[in-house]
Amino acid sequence: MLKENQLSQQSEIHYSCYYTRSRGGEQFIPEHAFSFQISGDLTLTDADKVYHSGPGDFRLSRRNQLVKFLKQPPPGGEFKSVSIFLDQQTLRNFSMEYGYKAQKQYEGDSIIILKPNLLYKSFMDSLQPYEHIQQPADKNLLSLKLREAILILLQGNPELKDVLFDFSEPGKIDLEGFMNKNFHFNVQLKRFAYLTGRSLATFKRDFEKIFHITPSRWLQQKRLQEAHYQIKEQGKAPSDVYLELGFEDLSHFSYAFKKTFGIAPSRV
Repeated sequence: MLKENQLSQQSEIHYSCYYTRSRGGEQFIPEHAFSFQISGDLTLTDADKVYHSGPGDFRLSRRNQLVKFLKQPPPGGEFKSVSIFLDQQTLRNFSMEYGYKAQKQYEGDSIIILKPNLLYKSFMDSLQPYEHIQQPADKNLLSLKLREAILILLQGNPELKDVLFDFSEPGKIDLEGFMNKNFHFNVQLKRFAYLTGRSLATFKRDFEKIFHITPSRWLQQKRLQEAHYQIKEQGKAPSDVYLELGFEDLSHFSYAFKKTFGIAPSRV
């Protein structure tokens, strides 16, 4: 099973299972992912919106998105979902073969909730035997499944061509606005740079021109300020805040908080 915060998937088909208790985290979505929720509930949150998926729901997660997730197994059961990743090379080859092109830039949701479709369910059921197939000789079979996924997505939602066949990389955007909306995501600076359409060196230079501080220091200060507000004004527990705001562990968060504010977060 993949770690949720990995920046690239290890196989085209991914089964996610989690037992007995809820699991939260965050991830960068490197490629479009067509997913089916088998059991349990999934909550995904980007900088603007919260998305919910329950048993039987289908979704398309767009590439180059930052999201936080919460996986909740059903009572006495387990969380299960299956995803197939649509990589850029496969989509380029499909575009050339079938003549599909994006006609405009898609500006909608990071997570596209798809209406139920019998073809979707049949396709997802057909992926089950692939869960344990890892041999190189099976790559042709996996390639066929990827093409099938693209075809049925387009049949049910022709407008998805503007999502699937947009091969442009992130353009240079408003860095200040982006960082103020996404500071709570715990990703490397190079990922922030990429998503704002900059090289790492240009990102750092532009950042310091705007904020007059290094990105790393600004991120820590911003996260700590938000943590202080949520604990003091909203009554949240430190254990509920630190992951939400991009800290990797509670002890590091507590140490940084006390160093900044002179008091432990548990005593605010």
